Amino acid sequence: MEFNEVSPMATALIAPDEPALPHGCTFAPKDWAILAQHWYPVALAREVGEAPLKAKLLDQPLVLYRAQGGIVIAPDRCPHRGVPLSMGRANGQGVECPYHGLTFGAAGRCVHIPAQPQRSIPAQFHLATYPAVERFGLVWTCLDPAAGEPGPDAIIAVPHWDEPGFQQIVCPWIDIHGSAGRQMEGFLDVAHFAFIHTESFADPDNAQVPDYRPRRTLQGFEAEYWSNVANYPKGVDKAPAGFRWLRHFRCHAPFTATLEVHFPGSDRLVILNAASPMSATQTRLFVPIARNFDTDQPVQGVYDFNRQVFEEDKAMVEAQWPARLPLEPTAEAHLAADMSSMFYRRALRDMGLSGG
Repeated sequence: MEFNEVSPMATALIAPDEPALPHGCTFAPKDWAILAQHWYPVALAREVGEAPLKAKLLDQPLVLYRAQGGIVIAPDRCPHRGVPLSMGRANGQGVECPYHGLTFGAAGRCVHIPAQPQRSIPAQFHLATYPAVERFGLVWTCLDPAAGEPGPDAIIAVPHWDEPGFQQIVCPWIDIHGSAGRQMEGFLDVAHFAFIHTESFADPDNAQVPDYRPRRTLQGFEAEYWSNVANYPKGVDKAPAGFRWLRHFRCHAPFTATLEVHFPGSDRLVILNAASPMSATQTRLFVPIARNFDTDQPVQGVYDFNRQVFEEDKAMVEAQWPARLPLEPTAEAHLAADMSSMFYRRALRDMGLSGG
């Protein structure tokens, strides 16, 4: 399977066209139905092996594993007696349920039932699977796909990712006890640098936000924001005097965005912010990065700096109330610096969502 292709084996059994709400769903039914049509990362590609891996998306528990070259994503329950398959193990043929030893292999098909090994296996013992796509070092899925594979615009594009000279760095994920909409809005916000990121890169005496104007796109909006706030780690100053930094945001609603930072010269840093909603108030944040400078340096330094920045944001997201992003225009006050936030909230409203 090519890196960016859908595995035909992993998508052979697709979940029902109109999936039922997960047990204990924390979303409004209408919001869940809308969000379930979109694509989200649920794991780092390097995490997924032959052993079962537990994940959750939109309150739906999931199990992931590799079998015969393809990735299987399925509800995390054995169709026999409902035990989570993530409690099982790899046995060389697939994932073995810990309760009665049923084994599930490629495409989620049950390949062995120890209690009746000579009998044919009925169809109801096979797993109903979701599509799986590997992209940007992540495994993406959709709980209610319109087709077996995403269209060209279903998953966000990441500038420069595959270009020569760019290094791809897939940082460890970060769990946030807050909504995906709140986290996304914080990523797009340009007025908080001087107050939240003073220990990582920002200047506490440089809080003014120059005017900027987002532009609507088919997937959301984009905004080019120019300022003299540097993007180097604290204590590092490589920019010439008076250098103006360009931060180019591209938002792909509902919960993904990229930030391309123009460093001095031709140096570029691209950050993918993929907020995967485990529930209405729990988010797993995935942050792949591409850069064309310092490519000979250990990636651990990038991991550490990235976590520092997003942990600073996390503290605010987890403290915000209401926990879900309010979309009613008059629900919260707005500054001129909040243009990206207002465009983002409008994009979510246009999708038909009641909250983010």
